[in-house]
Amino acid sequence: MNKDRKSGILSGITRNVFLLGLVSLFTDLSSQMVFPLIPLYLVGVLGASASVVGIVEGAAEATASLVKVFSGYWSDRIKRRKLFVLIGYSLSAITKPLFALAQIWPLVLVVRVIERVGKGIRAAPRDALVAESVDRSVRGKAYGFHRAMDGLGSVLGALLAFALLSATDSDYAGIFLLAGIPGIAAVLFVLLIKEPAAQPQRVLPASMRVSFRALPGNLKMLIAAASVFHLGHFGYAFLLLRARDIGLTDQTAILLYVLFYVTYVIAAIPAGMLSDRIGRKPVLLASYLLFAIVSFGLVFTSSLYSVLPFFAVYGVSFAMFDSVQRAYVVDFSPEHLRATTLGTFHTAVGLVALPGGLIAGMLWDRISPGATFVYGLVLAVVSSLLLLSVRPDDKTIA
Repeated sequence: MNKDRKSGILSGITRNVFLLGLVSLFTDLSSQMVFPLIPLYLVGVLGASASVVGIVEGAAEATASLVKVFSGYWSDRIKRRKLFVLIGYSLSAITKPLFALAQIWPLVLVVRVIERVGKGIRAAPRDALVAESVDRSVRGKAYGFHRAMDGLGSVLGALLAFALLSATDSDYAGIFLLAGIPGIAAVLFVLLIKEPAAQPQRVLPASMRVSFRALPGNLKMLIAAASVFHLGHFGYAFLLLRARDIGLTDQTAILLYVLFYVTYVIAAIPAGMLSDRIGRKPVLLASYLLFAIVSFGLVFTSSLYSVLPFFAVYGVSFAMFDSVQRAYVVDFSPEHLRATTLGTFHTAVGLVALPGGLIAGMLWDRISPGATFVYGLVLAVVSSLLLLSVRPDDKTIA
């Protein structure tokens, strides 16, 4: 491939990356018809507490993360990506409508976990496929494009959820059933993807533990910093609860959620391109610090106009770390362990989601909503300090 820097918003974006973008767009359209409604459904319809919201969200991500490392390892071992991508997206597509049957919160938890297993199966092989489908010089842009398409689907899905919520007088079950349609469309796009020809590589070690030992020290430090950040990353569920807490309606909360994803879509590709140009670490560090600012601001919000800018800033922060972290991990990864490395990263940051969500929910219920956001602020600062200790090698985009 041409090693020169690529210019232009879509230059260097290959057919595979474009198709994977469409897959993510339709999957997230399906997902965001459901996921922003889950915390509102749990609290407003099923009468669950903020702690239950934290448990449901955290357990779902943690369970998915346990799958990610195994799917990444086996994808490297058999040198296939598309099979895992197809299985993962298919499982997520057929699971979404099952939320309509969940009339008590433990059933919501079970369905949420099963759906996230699909994400766990596909995530690392898909991210490896993105890296293997483009030139290294546009790797950040490729991940930014993929995340932007993902975010665009989220915007469309959230808008559709808002429209349906209003049109059906909050018929959550009906919306959950309709969410299966775009999920099926996403699976059809997966079938069009062509797996790149396998390159001659070193044989993958027979033991996963041996594979982990082969990961560079700087990569381990990067994963440690990202894990601390995600331990305090309370996520959009608590932003939605904050909107509800200050007296906004569910429909208004969903519109704020749309604002968050609009800024995410706008920022994702520029964030990836910026990391290609000036380095990953400064962009990632800025994203952590922006999240700290959001956390600080949410402590004091009390009205629509005071909370609105923090949804927008959160979208920028999310776009930056969601795309750049992946590219940074791949930069450090040995080629023959690419999916294993991505799986390790996804697993590490996902496993902290359960304790992180539980802590955030307990702080909310037992102290105050502000305590949840102070918690996020402190860990964002700590993770920023850890990130400063990551030293790139000669082949890494700093």
